[in-house]
Amino acid sequence: MSADSAATRSARRTLGRLARERGALTALAVLILIALACLIGPALTGHDPERAYPDLRQLPAGFGAQPDPAHLEPALQRLAFRMRAKLDAVTREGDTLHLTLGSDTGVDRRSLVYLPRSALFGTPDVVEERDGDRSLVVAVPVRRLHFLLGTDVQGRDLLTRCLVAGRISLAIGLAASLVALLIGVAYGATAGFVGGAFDAVMMRFVDVLYALPFVFFVILLLVFFRPSLLLMLVAIAAVEWLDMARVVRAQTLSLRERDFVRAARALGIGTPRIILRHIVPNTLGPVVVTATLLVPQVILLESFLSFLGLGVQEPQTSWGVLIAEGSRAIEAAPHMLAAPALFLITTLVALNLLGDGLADALDTRAG
Repeated sequence: MSADSAATRSARRTLGRLARERGALTALAVLILIALACLIGPALTGHDPERAYPDLRQLPAGFGAQPDPAHLEPALQRLAFRMRAKLDAVTREGDTLHLTLGSDTGVDRRSLVYLPRSALFGTPDVVEERDGDRSLVVAVPVRRLHFLLGTDVQGRDLLTRCLVAGRISLAIGLAASLVALLIGVAYGATAGFVGGAFDAVMMRFVDVLYALPFVFFVILLLVFFRPSLLLMLVAIAAVEWLDMARVVRAQTLSLRERDFVRAARALGIGTPRIILRHIVPNTLGPVVVTATLLVPQVILLESFLSFLGLGVQEPQTSWGVLIAEGSRAIEAAPHMLAAPALFLITTLVALNLLGDGLADALDTRAG
């Protein structure tokens, strides 16, 4: 029976065992929900990730509508100062405010544009004019804003920021893991299949890269190149393929003596084709498990670099960047640290549970 048929049967058995792993399936569902939330969530929150509300800085998490009475009065006073007017009276009818603005030199109606620019109020309407332009009664609707996870030090919605940051963190985790997967599989399969002195030289090169301090390597790259998302991807992928190469090499050493590989050699099939057609497909089990565990490792590494200021740079953001910002404001606004940390921890735990479930499903000793 061919190796392809055996691989097909093995894949079916693996999927059947995986379907019985409730923890792994739950983790997969959580990961799908997080990915969907990061993908479409920012369009549903009602806030632009870069939109700052200066009057609503460091709001704690909550379901209440903003601006509440505690923030409404200071916001109106600040806007009245910018309009060079005095706020004489404020009355509220539902979601509409009636403001009485006064100025000895007259209230410039053009300055009313500051009200909608603050994003807290709608378009104002002058309902009464007193003493010429010295006093105006203005009706202005109050917007009802919700910040479920609060706001940051600049008044930006933290939920929207976490979802947008998740796009970057997940993209880096998947992209760097994919690059490491491709390099590691090709390198390890080649070294293990060719063997001999060629294998020894290739693996000693891997040992040398293992000995390099990773952070020092990243700092050297930043000295010669401008910090960017691409540079960080290159830096992470440059070292994360090492484990994958060793795993694939170990599998290849046992596969190259199998009957189907000997048959392929006897038929005169070239080394590259044997590796691509017979070796790599039969290493996919351990590779998939290793890749699943590699993604959280890359995400955590990106967060660490961003926390140190060596990773994602403004205006882009990631969970690591948000955690770094939250750590600086932990005493005044602990929610700024808790929100991105919750997203990061949930993703890492789900990925590890999925990896454990795949490892159990691929265990040939399982029933």
